Amino acid sequence: MPAPEGGTTKERKGKKPHKNKPTSKKYAKYSNGKREGKICPRCGAGIFLAVHKDRLHCGKCKYTEFTKK
Repeated sequence: MPAPEGGTTKERKGKKPHKNKPTSKKYAKYSNGKREGKICPRCGAGIFLAVHKDRLHCGKCKYTEFTKK
């Protein structure tokens, strides 16, 4: 009986060692399961204000808070 294609059986034996993947950067915004950041006063819970250099901005309702210099 001929050997199956794809190399010898010695090359395919055993399992590969598990490698831990690095954690995505999107989880850096959370601490202890809660999101850091200010909630939009118009939209309510679940909508957060984006932090820019000089303002906080809601992308859903276009609400903007300017920070003082």
